[in-house]
Amino acid sequence: MTATPPKSLDRKLERIAADPGCPDFILADAKDADMAFGIASAGKSPEHHSAEGRFRTLDEYRGLIRDNVAQGLLDIMLLSASTSEMLTIRERLFDRSHITPAVRANDTTDIHLAAGSVYASEPSRPFRTATIDHIMCGKVDCAPEERSLGADLGLYSVTFNNDLERDLASLEAYRAFRVEAERKQFRHFLEVFAPNACGEACPPAAQMGRFINDQIARTLAGVVGRGRPVFLKIPYLGPEAMEQLASYDRMLVPGILGGASGTTLDAFHQLWEAKKHGARAALYGRMINNSEHQLTFIQHLRWIADGDITDPAEAVRSYHAGLEKVGVRPFRSLNDDLVASRRGSASSGGGSTAKRPAAASTAATATPRPTEAATSSEPDFSSMSAADKVAWNLQRWKRILP
Repeated sequence: MTATPPKSLDRKLERIAADPGCPDFILADAKDADMAFGIASAGKSPEHHSAEGRFRTLDEYRGLIRDNVAQGLLDIMLLSASTSEMLTIRERLFDRSHITPAVRANDTTDIHLAAGSVYASEPSRPFRTATIDHIMCGKVDCAPEERSLGADLGLYSVTFNNDLERDLASLEAYRAFRVEAERKQFRHFLEVFAPNACGEACPPAAQMGRFINDQIARTLAGVVGRGRPVFLKIPYLGPEAMEQLASYDRMLVPGILGGASGTTLDAFHQLWEAKKHGARAALYGRMINNSEHQLTFIQHLRWIADGDITDPAEAVRSYHAGLEKVGVRPFRSLNDDLVASRRGSASSGGGSTAKRPAAASTAATATPRPTEAATSSEPDFSSMSAADKVAWNLQRWKRILP
């Protein structure tokens, strides 16, 4: 029997802990959207037509996961518990790969995004569909020797709304999860979303990065080593917030979530800039899933993450050349794809839709920063109807959830 290859995630985490200045960067594909969006989670089918609105099937979605794992450029593949049972436990897909399977370990109400639902307009409430045992061995109670059958890494998410009762409930649920995970030797990484329904209690947009950083620092100050997350997943809110978090505690490994799909420049610039200012990981879901050709898109994310391409605009041009090579037609012209669409960040009410072209020269000085302009405005909640608030929150989560 062929031995299981060492996992690249474990090697990188060890090197980062020993030397925070090392160049290692963790890259993940987030294919757990079925725990949020339901039928639409797999994305549009290549045969999609506006009149038909057909989405990929779950089988097609899982086929893409197999392809992306076989490519071998990722460090983590994030899955739902049901998909992990099929691919990790039954098919043993990751036994012959250096990629680590991970499972979304909780699904708070703010990611319950069924069509026509209004849950995202209410402050986040803790909830877990999957149990740790189901993730690790596929049944209610695992014997000690069965815990290696499935995944031993999970994503746990919290959303702070500056609401004492709601936030306290989220913290208590996270504590219970950590205690159980430690007993069962189950690792996790922590996702901290921006507030989803804080109303008048929302921190000002300019302070959102500090609000999230302070919540992370305060939450983890009481957590000893065995219970701490192996890394973080947070919205990228600009250089200042990322540098502040990355420099605060050398034992933290900050990572970013990708958010909604924009232009290819949006995705590549976000990764390049976040890495430049201290991020050590990136988990891209919809950006990968909605790309023209996932393998080519992942290849370019890897090149940027590893410093093989240092100009996001150059990466966009290379990506278009790669699409031509595999015979895939791009969604946008090269010129349009070299535009920052300035997608709304996790702290914005939508962001500007104005477009600015990326210069052909150095991205460090000329490429627009999609995340910065998006933090400058937020709706006046006091003048919005209940229906308007629901619509705003739903659209916001569709933008920021990977």
